[in-house]
Amino acid sequence: MTPADRTVDVVVAGAGYSGLQTARTLVDAGLDVLVLEARDRVGGRVLTEVTPSGAVVDQGGQWIGPTQDRLQALADEYGVSTFPTYLDGANLEVRDGSVHPFIGLVPTSDRDGSADTVATLLDLDLLAQEVSPTHPWDHPDAGALDRITLAEWVESAADTQTARSLVATAALAVFGCGPEELSLLYVLSYAHSGGSMSSLIRTAGGAQERRFTGGAQQMALRLAERLGDRIVLDAPVVSVSYTDGGTGEPAGVMVTAERRGADDGRSSWRVAARRLVVAMPPAVQGRIAFDPPLPGSREQLVQRAPMGSVTKIHAVYDRPFWRDAGLSGQVVADAGMLRATFDDSPEDGSHGILMGFIAGAVDRSSESDGAAGRQRVCLEELARAFGPEAAEPIEFVEQRWSAEPYSRGGPVAGLGPGVLTACGPSLRMPVGPIHWAGTETASVWSGYIEGALESGERAATEVVATLDGTALNRATGLDESSGQ
Repeated sequence: MTPADRTVDVVVAGAGYSGLQTARTLVDAGLDVLVLEARDRVGGRVLTEVTPSGAVVDQGGQWIGPTQDRLQALADEYGVSTFPTYLDGANLEVRDGSVHPFIGLVPTSDRDGSADTVATLLDLDLLAQEVSPTHPWDHPDAGALDRITLAEWVESAADTQTARSLVATAALAVFGCGPEELSLLYVLSYAHSGGSMSSLIRTAGGAQERRFTGGAQQMALRLAERLGDRIVLDAPVVSVSYTDGGTGEPAGVMVTAERRGADDGRSSWRVAARRLVVAMPPAVQGRIAFDPPLPGSREQLVQRAPMGSVTKIHAVYDRPFWRDAGLSGQVVADAGMLRATFDDSPEDGSHGILMGFIAGAVDRSSESDGAAGRQRVCLEELARAFGPEAAEPIEFVEQRWSAEPYSRGGPVAGLGPGVLTACGPSLRMPVGPIHWAGTETASVWSGYIEGALESGERAATEVVATLDGTALNRATGLDESSGQ
């Protein structure tokens, strides 16, 4: 191997919540760790920004719900409070161009369709309980469940177009993919990891129950402060050479990153380590050159695990005017650019914010519209639901995750038919000295911040076990005051 510029026990590639949790756990175990992050910030798919008007908006992951205990513990550790997602008043259904108010999880304007939706979701939830969130390929009918899409299953399970449309809206909001893009086996396993599909789409008592005062990126920033100069930003990993120890050499890796210099040029920087944890989505891992090449099943997994396609928008107003009309701010639509919206206003109501998702095929097709075109259509749809005042925000911001080179989409990878049964065991299986983290590998709350944290703990535990608790360079632990 080429001589290293630095030597550590473990390199972590990626400083999202999974990478940060991996690094903290390893440092607490006494290992010398270096985190390489491609972006100029930490947090990964979680990004909190303040708009010119002073509104705080979460451009990526933002919610916390029941049983997300790791995330709650992290918020408690750093004194970050939460508040309930606004739910008072009626939700709105936009169906066939008409607007209908409703209360609860499922729209009720079409009574037969409403009952059919409840029955379809119940059937999906019951089926999900039979599928392991960690080893779905072991289900006795895994092959059959993995051969069909969620859309095909819903077509046979649901009796009404209303139910099929509502399940499609749920899939777009949860995965950033249409139901025709998703393996049924994958959906069932994913839903089970978070409890049920109903839990994933529910606000009260579900995944969207609460928000973080000041935004969801705060805990990542605080973790980064604790890790200090163990984190190197603007340093994308471009190649990894490794040996698994099978030739008599010690197992180890040589990680090459590109760092920006003072003249804005890029230079290669090499780090030698005994273990590497790759904490990023499979689609992003595919941009790293491995030598020797990864096993075929792992390479196939990376190629067949594209990210969902999603743009998150925020329309910011002086106040949450829809509340005056007794509306919650939540919309479910059967068509259009925005299939789901939420009241994303701060707890004190100092701004009114409507947040929505452009997802799946509509998001991909909106590329030609550009930011201005997407804004125009979104405001037209918000005005149709909430009245003309919705067409006049003081700010409109969007985060187009499919244009982010180090995310390549969002909110999560969407696995199509055949992927889990063919390549699923490679999702978490180490390759020599290389371990895999990231929310896609989580056994609980896959796709969520909670899942990212769990995956980091699991990957770190694997590393510590393989190193038998010994380290080339013993760290002295984390010093809150110095950041070291």
